[in-house]
Amino acid sequence: MNMDRREFLKAAGVGAAAALFPGCATGARRQNGGAPPNVVLFLIDDLGWADLGCYGSTYYETPRLDRLAREGTRFTDGYAACAVCSPTRAAVITGRYPARIGVTDWIRARYQRDAELAMVETEDGYVAAPGRALLCPRNPYWMALDEVTLAEVLRARGYVTCHAGKWHLGDEAWFPERQGFDVNIGGCDFGHPPSYFDPYCSEHQGCIHNLPPRKEGEYLTDRLADEAARFIREHAESPFFLHMAHYAVHTPIQAKEATIAKYREKPPTHQTDPVYAAMVESMDEAVGTVLDAIEDAGVADNTLVIFTSDNGGLIGKTSNAPLRAGKGTPYEGGVRVPLLVRWPGRVPAGALCDTPASSIDLLPTVCAAVNVPPPEGRVIDGTNLLPVLTDGARLDRDALFWHFPHYRDAKQGPYSIVRTGDWKLIRWYEGPHHELYRLDEDPSETRDLAADQPAKCAALSARLDAWLAETGAKLPRAT
Repeated sequence: MNMDRREFLKAAGVGAAAALFPGCATGARRQNGGAPPNVVLFLIDDLGWADLGCYGSTYYETPRLDRLAREGTRFTDGYAACAVCSPTRAAVITGRYPARIGVTDWIRARYQRDAELAMVETEDGYVAAPGRALLCPRNPYWMALDEVTLAEVLRARGYVTCHAGKWHLGDEAWFPERQGFDVNIGGCDFGHPPSYFDPYCSEHQGCIHNLPPRKEGEYLTDRLADEAARFIREHAESPFFLHMAHYAVHTPIQAKEATIAKYREKPPTHQTDPVYAAMVESMDEAVGTVLDAIEDAGVADNTLVIFTSDNGGLIGKTSNAPLRAGKGTPYEGGVRVPLLVRWPGRVPAGALCDTPASSIDLLPTVCAAVNVPPPEGRVIDGTNLLPVLTDGARLDRDALFWHFPHYRDAKQGPYSIVRTGDWKLIRWYEGPHHELYRLDEDPSETRDLAADQPAKCAALSARLDAWLAETGAKLPRAT
C-alpha cells in the first residue's frame, strides 16, 4: 500500500492537527499537589500499531483505550526497542538499549531450550545453525541482576511495586521478585501462557507462576486485571508502581466465545480475525478495570498512566496497514507501536505528538515525573519525554537505533536500523546490503531509496556503525 503523509495521518486518526503542528500539542497544566504520583505502566504483548480505534481500527473495538487517548497524549511515532518481546521488556524497565544490555532476542523459557541443542556454540559465545551463513551471538537466558530496574528505583523511594502478567526476562532467580518488585502476579520465564483459561496450565509448559487456579474457565486477561485492581485498592494510600504486563494478545489466540461470536457477525476490514478481535476487546476491558480501580480509589488525578506494546502486531493474526509487515521484522509494522500517556493536569488531554519516542524513554520519563534521578553509574539511553508532553518541546535527540543480530526464521536474517529525522536505514548483515526509506513521504516503506541516495545511505551507515561500537553491540560474523 502506498500513501502520502496526509493520507497516512488520516488513516491513523491524526488529521490536520499533527500535520500542521509538529511535536506535541500543549494545553493547560497544573501541579498535582505534593504527593508523589502513582505510576501505572501497561505493556501489552504483540499489540499492533493499528489495533486500536484511536489508531484507525474500525474492526476492533477499544472504547476504554480510545477514551484514554482523549484524556491524554497519543504518540503517532511510538516505537518498541525491538521487534520481539524480551529485548523491549528489558529496555522498558532499564531505559537502556537492548544492544547495551545484551538481550537482543526473545528469551527461551526452560521448557523451550531443547530446541537449541542443535546449535553449535563457539568458545566466544557465538552459535551456528545448519544452513545459515552467519554466526550469531547467543542470546542469554535472563536479564542480568546488575541491571537497575525502574521498580528498584521507585521502591528505594518508598513506592510499593507490583508486576502483573508476562515477565519473560529469565528463570526463577531472575523473576520480578529479584528485580525490585514487592508483588509478582504471574510473572515467570514464559513468553506466552499455556492457556488463557483457568487453570492456566499445560502438560508441556507447566503452570503460570504465582497465579493459582481460582475459577475454572476464568479468562486470564480478566484475572490479571482483577488482581491488579485489588493491588491498587490495597495500596491506594501509598505511592505505588504497577507494571501491568498482559500476556494478551500473544498466541495462543484464544478468547471468550460470546465475544468471538460478536465479531463473527461484524463485517471485517483489512483486519479479519474474530478471535484476535475478541482478545483485543478483552484487553481493552481489562485496561478499563484497572483505570476504574484508580478512579474508585480517588487517585486518578495523581496517577501517571502509560500504555504501549512490546512490538508490532503478528502478521496472520492482525494487519498493521498502512505500516509494512509486522512482529519480528525491521519494518514499521514490526517496531512502531501504540503509545498513550495520561497524567491529569500535567499532560494535556486530547493531544497528538509526532515526536519519535521509544521504550527506552519510559524509565527516564517516570523518574522525572516522580522527581528522582535515573540510575547512576551506567548509561541511560532514553530521554525524558515530559518536556515534549507538557511544553511541546523538541527532544535533544536526532536518532533512534535497533539491533537484531539473529535469524528470525529461514527467510529473515540479522539486521540493524537507524532512524534519524524522517530517514530510516535498514542494514541486512547477510549480503550485506542496505534499504533506505523516507518515512514522511513513504510511511508504508514501498520505495527503497538506497540506490538513488548513496551519500545519505553512507552517512546513516556510518552513524549506525558509531552507535554499534559505542554500545558494545555484538555483531553477526561469517562462519
